[in-house]
Amino acid sequence: MARRADEAEAVFARAVLDRNAAVPAGLAPREGTTPSRRFDVYRNNVYASLIDVLAARFQVTAQLVGETFFRAMARDYVQAEPPRSPVLLRYGAGFAGFIAGFPPADPVPYLADVARLEWAWHKAYHAADARGLPLEALQANAGDVECATLCLHPSLGVVRSVYPVVTIWQLAMRDGEDEPARLPADGEDALVARPELTVDVRRLPEGGADFVLALQGGANLQSAAAVATVSAPDFDLKANLAGLMSSGVIVGIGGDA
Repeated sequence: MARRADEAEAVFARAVLDRNAAVPAGLAPREGTTPSRRFDVYRNNVYASLIDVLAARFQVTAQLVGETFFRAMARDYVQAEPPRSPVLLRYGAGFAGFIAGFPPADPVPYLADVARLEWAWHKAYHAADARGLPLEALQANAGDVECATLCLHPSLGVVRSVYPVVTIWQLAMRDGEDEPARLPADGEDALVARPELTVDVRRLPEGGADFVLALQGGANLQSAAAVATVSAPDFDLKANLAGLMSSGVIVGIGGDA
């Protein structure tokens, strides 16, 4: 009996999130309505709730294309990638990738990268807490600086883009300010982290993204700086390290084995 109930629930769940699926068998009609109509109402309510989740999570993305377009795009995403976990905090991880392959969004080529930035913001907001090391502790424990490895804040993420996504995001967050602004011609890489209570989005200098990603991968400072220098010959190790310190994202320091 339990197995049959589980199978029935699975069929029902699949039908709810598949607009082309048939109405599950066994639904009882009510006076004045039919099982198919009742199920369509329920399915539409589920879709609307999931679209609302995405709209709240990707507010700048929605702002850039307008509510009507965003909700239509989000509905297609829900159809293509329904939730696979009851924890809705995780839902939307693939939305940026979906946008990148969504032809109607092609006229806004930076839209997918803005969505990636918003997802990084969301992840940072819900990441584990950790206390950044004060400058004094960093200076006292650095030892051989070139061989030092850094433990970075669990909320830290890097978003790379050939478009000025940080500037686009910042302008959208100004909310109602009418000052005209000219977008930079070059792309921007973002560092996203929540060292304390507020998520911080910062524009990384040239080579900064390579540097941070190398550190996250376990490279020591010397190796990470060498990686950054490949893409940015003028990479400034001291300036980038100072930027990480001021951002409060260094939570531990050690030496290379």
